[in-house]
Amino acid sequence: MNANSHADRYLAPDLFTRKVFNPLVRWLTRRGISVWGSRELRVVGRTSGEIRSVPVNPIQIDGTWYLVAPRGTTQWVRNLRAAGAGELVVGRRTQKFEASELVDPSEKARVLRPYLTKWKFEVGRFFEGVGPDATDAELEAIADNHPIFVLDLR
Repeated sequence: MNANSHADRYLAPDLFTRKVFNPLVRWLTRRGISVWGSRELRVVGRTSGEIRSVPVNPIQIDGTWYLVAPRGTTQWVRNLRAAGAGELVVGRRTQKFEASELVDPSEKARVLRPYLTKWKFEVGRFFEGVGPDATDAELEAIADNHPIFVLDLR
């Protein structure tokens, strides 16, 4: 599979997630309460030019920060691809970053395993039944469905 074979895969959030869960996490995060490491991602909209925000679950692996898109090619993914930069926010703390997208399935698998170890309870249903104990080949097989960005924090 090439990196673009699942470019349009997107699993839309259900009503509970849109109306209750995400607003609650965003509200807590804006007040400085991070839910298991969650952050508010702020990125410039690719067509509106306005700042868009969404709760995300960044992960640090060997000193490097990553953003994984469990639902696939979401609006925040499309905006981040266009902008190439954004901010992660918790309360009054803002971390600006530049982003580059991983395309190699083996590199993505190296990020997906610890990501699923930490966040499977929340996002595991979006990974086609693959979990942190999967083989490298199983993780690589689903890697194209989940955009992953390397964050260069400034």
